[in-house]
Amino acid sequence: MRKNLITLTITMAFVLGGCSAPANDMAEPKAGMGNSSINNVLLYPSPLQDHAPQFDKIHSTDYLPAFREGMKRHDEELASIINNPSAANFDNTISAMESSGAALNHVSRVFFALSSLMSNDDMQKIQQTITPELTNHGDNIYLNQQLFARVQAVYQQRSALVGEQKRLTEIYYNNFLRAGAKLSAAEQAKIRNINASLAKDTAEFANNILKSFKHDVILVSDKSQLDGLSADEISSLAAAAKAAGKTGYMITLVNTTRQPILAQLTNRDLRQQIWQASSTRGMANNAPLALKIARLRAEKAALLGYSSWAEYAVADQMAKTPSAVFNILDALVPKAIAKADAEAQDIQAEMAKEGVSFELQPWDWAFYAEKVRKQKYNLDESQIKPYFEFNRVLKNGLFYGMNKLYGIEVKPRPDLPVWNDDVLAFEVFNKDASSVGIFYLDPYARPGKSGGAWMDELVTESGLMGNKPVVYNALNIPKPSAGNPTLMTFDEVSTMFHEFGHAVHGLFSQVKYPSIAGTATARDFVEFPSQFNEDWDINPEIISNYAKHYQTGKPMPAALLDKILKSHKFNQGHDTTEYLAAAILDMEWHSIAATTQISDVEEFEHRVLAKHGIDYAAVPPRYKTSYFSHSFSGGYSAGYYAYLWTEVLAADAFSYMNKTGGLSLENGNKFREAILSKGNSQDLMQDYINYTGGEPNIDNLLIRRGLTE
Repeated sequence: MRKNLITLTITMAFVLGGCSAPANDMAEPKAGMGNSSINNVLLYPSPLQDHAPQFDKIHSTDYLPAFREGMKRHDEELASIINNPSAANFDNTISAMESSGAALNHVSRVFFALSSLMSNDDMQKIQQTITPELTNHGDNIYLNQQLFARVQAVYQQRSALVGEQKRLTEIYYNNFLRAGAKLSAAEQAKIRNINASLAKDTAEFANNILKSFKHDVILVSDKSQLDGLSADEISSLAAAAKAAGKTGYMITLVNTTRQPILAQLTNRDLRQQIWQASSTRGMANNAPLALKIARLRAEKAALLGYSSWAEYAVADQMAKTPSAVFNILDALVPKAIAKADAEAQDIQAEMAKEGVSFELQPWDWAFYAEKVRKQKYNLDESQIKPYFEFNRVLKNGLFYGMNKLYGIEVKPRPDLPVWNDDVLAFEVFNKDASSVGIFYLDPYARPGKSGGAWMDELVTESGLMGNKPVVYNALNIPKPSAGNPTLMTFDEVSTMFHEFGHAVHGLFSQVKYPSIAGTATARDFVEFPSQFNEDWDINPEIISNYAKHYQTGKPMPAALLDKILKSHKFNQGHDTTEYLAAAILDMEWHSIAATTQISDVEEFEHRVLAKHGIDYAAVPPRYKTSYFSHSFSGGYSAGYYAYLWTEVLAADAFSYMNKTGGLSLENGNKFREAILSKGNSQDLMQDYINYTGGEPNIDNLLIRRGLTE
C-alpha cells in the first residue's frame, strides 16, 4: 500500500501532497516568532543528507506550533501570488504554488508518518486537533475565488504550454473544480461543513482502529491451547503479554479479517474466538462512523454534481467510471467463487479424513487449507521459514534482485537518526555510484504502529526544489524474542518485495514539479509498480540466492524450492474471493445516494455482497466495514479496487518483460525510464503503452492468480 498525506488528512493535493522543503524557504526564523518557533526543528530544513528528518530532535510539543506557523507562512506565500499585479501565467501562479507551503509540508510529512508508525495518546490528540485546521486551511485555498481566477486564466491559455507544465496546470484546475471552486457561496459553505465533519470522523475512525490493536487482544492462560505454535512463537506471545502488563500469552490481531495464526492453532474453540474477535472489532464505535462518513461523502458528491461518491472518486482515476470498476470485479467473481468452491471441497475432504463432521467455517479454512497444502505439495510452513531469514531475504534477495534489474546498490547508513531502534536506514546508489536517495525500512509490528504494510515519501523528488527522494517502507513482521532470528513466512517475503516496488517508484522519479512526482499518481496506477515487483521474489535466480538455511547457510533443497514455486498459486480462489468481496463492499458503500437510509451495517454488507454473488460464508471480505481503514480513513474510498486494476497492469507487464529477456539491467532500465521515472507527469495509460506497446488485458492476471488453466 502507498500512503500519503492526502489520504490521512483529507486535504488539498498540492499543499500536503507534493512539495518538500526548499532550502531557501525555511532557512531562517522569521521576525516575531515565539521561542517555540525559533527552537522548533520542524520549521527549518534538515541539515542531514537529502533533508532526511532529524528524528532524534523532534518532540511531540513541536508539532502543533509547527503546523500553525506552517499554515501562517503558507497563507502569506499564497497571498503574494493572489496579489501579484502581473497577469497570471504558469511561472507566477502554478509554479509559484508548487514552491509554496514548504514548512507546512515538512511538518505534515513527518507527523503523519510517525502517527502511523509510533502512535500514542499524544499523537492521536494532536491529529484530532490539527486535522480540522488543516482541512479548513485547504478549503480556504481551493475555495478562494481570486486564486482560482488566476489558475483558470493559466488553464485557458494551456495550449501554449507543453509537457509537465500543461499536465500540472490541468491537474490544478481539475482539483479546484473538484473542491467546489465554481459552486455558489451557500454551496461552498456546505462543502466546508462536510469537509470539517469528514476530517473529524475519518481521524476518529483511524484512531479507533489503532486503539483496537491495543485493546482487542486475546489472552490465553493455558499454554496447551497454543498447540501448533513453535516454542519461539509461544515465547513471543508471552513476551507480548508481559510488555503489555498482562499475564499469560497475548495474541494481537492484524488488520485483516483473516488472522495468520489460525493456520497453526489446533484448538478450534480458540480459532473461533480469534476469528470472531477479528471480524466484529470496532462495531460499537466505527459502524456508526462508517454510516456517517458514507452519507457525508454522498452529500458532498451531490453538491459537486455527481450521482455518488464513487462516481466522484473514480472520475479522475484510470477507471473513469464506477461501471468500469464493477465490470471488472463482477467478471472475476464467478471464476473466483468456482476456484474457492474447489478449494473448499479439498478442505472438506481433508476434514473427512480426520473424522471431522462440522461444516467448514472461516476459522477453519486456514488451518485445514494448510493441511491440504502439505498433502498436495508435502510442504510445511515450518520447513520453509528457516530458509527465509530476514537479513538474508533483504540483502541477498530484495537488494540483490534490484541490483540485477536496476544496477542499484543499497548501503547501510547507521549514522542517520531513526524513529525506532529497529528501523534500518540506507542510501541508494546508481550503477555509476551517484546517489539516488535515502531509504528507511521499519520491519516489525509493535504497539502504536498501524497494521499492514505501506510506503510513503518523507521528501519527494523534485527538479524544481532540487530535492532527492527520502522514502520509507513499513512492514509488520512479528518480532522474535531476544536472541532469536527473524524467520519470515513466504507471504511476508512477498510483502517486502511489494513495498519496495513502491519505494523504487518514489526513488527513481525524475520529475520537475513535486505535485506530479514520485508516487503521486492515480490510485489505480500507484499499486502497479509494487505488484510488478512482487513477482521477483520467485525469480529462480533471486530466490536461489536468498533461500538459504539460517543456521547452515545451505541452499534450500531443489525439491523444496520446486514445491514452493508450484504451491505459489495455492488458495488463490480464497484470496481472490476475499479481496473481491472487500472491493465490492467499498464500491457499494460509496455508490449510495445522499438520501439512502442505512441503519444496519451487517445487513448492508450481506445484501450488497449477495447482489454480486459473493456473499460466501466460508470466505468473508478481507476487511469488514468497521475496520476497513482503506475505505473509511485511508484515502482508498471507492478505490480499493485499485489493487486488482493495477494487478492487471502488473501481470501483463511482468509477462512482457519475461518475453523480452526477464531479469536484466536492460529490461530494468527500460521499465525505470518508461514507468518509474515519470510520476504523474503525463497520461498514465500512455506510459504503459509506451512501455509494452499496447494496452493490458486480463489474461495474464488470470494466469497469475491460477484462475484459469
